[in-house]
Amino acid sequence: MSTIVLVGVPGAGKTTVGKLLAKELGLDFLDSDQVIESRTGKSVSDIFTQDGESAFRQIEHDVIIDLLDSSNTVLALGGGSLGNDDTRAKVKSAKTVWLVAGLAQAVDRVGMNRNRPLLLGNVRGQLADLMAVREPFYKEVAKIAVDTSKLIPSEVVTEIVAEFKKKDTK
Repeated sequence: MSTIVLVGVPGAGKTTVGKLLAKELGLDFLDSDQVIESRTGKSVSDIFTQDGESAFRQIEHDVIIDLLDSSNTVLALGGGSLGNDDTRAKVKSAKTVWLVAGLAQAVDRVGMNRNRPLLLGNVRGQLADLMAVREPFYKEVAKIAVDTSKLIPSEVVTEIVAEFKKKDTK
């Protein structure tokens, strides 16, 4: 099976759903931010602070391109990774699922998480701005979109599996 990619804003549930989906399908789970931290020996927050966002985005692109060549994997992408045209083009060819989250839901889930460098300060305002910019990218690459606002993670997994089965029979 090829890689299944999960995209969405911070707080959409990519990591939580990704782990459950991988378990359900007998696949490995990878989170691009965790792989970046492992490979660089720095937290995402430290890379942003010490090296700048552009350096982080280049590392992120390189890691994602590498991870997309994995097989039997569910891959959760960082919320802003699709801002890179080359990354977006590569992700577009994968089995990509957009986990759609409403603003209130995403804010509740993210809370005051200090590990999200682009959400420092006015979390609600920052997240609303990010959603406006990023959602067209998610829509562009997604083969499936699942609204997570009224579902628990296991229900999101069930929905994703059902949607892929529908697509495989068409």
